[in-house]
Amino acid sequence: MAQGTFATAINCMDGRVQESVIDWMKSTYQVDYVDMITEAGPNKYLLEGSEDQVGSLKTKVDISYSKHGSKVIAIVGHHDCAGNPIDKEEKIAQIKQSIKKIQTWGFEMEVIGLYVNDQWKVEKVD
Repeated sequence: MAQGTFATAINCMDGRVQESVIDWMKSTYQVDYVDMITEAGPNKYLLEGSEDQVGSLKTKVDISYSKHGSKVIAIVGHHDCAGNPIDKEEKIAQIKQSIKKIQTWGFEMEVIGLYVNDQWKVEKVD
């Protein structure tokens, strides 16, 4: 097991959202590190990707869970996403669908949704 405490995020590759998500996760969950799994438009990738693509995400989550002891995973969507250019309401709906999908993977982790708004601030999706 790795030293320190970890959380996990399936996040966009867009560099504008990385620090906001890391800072929010570290502060909210009192962890030392955030394992970042990135894709362009991660919600679309998770919901519409091939079995192999989604399997790759799941494998990376398993590493974070089993090797780093992560107890929480966030699925993230954001404003102005080039990989998934849809409006906020559609993105929030996708985040909610993504939460349900990740919950079926069987990891004993809290699964949350995050939306990074046009001010690059993190909003938790309920």
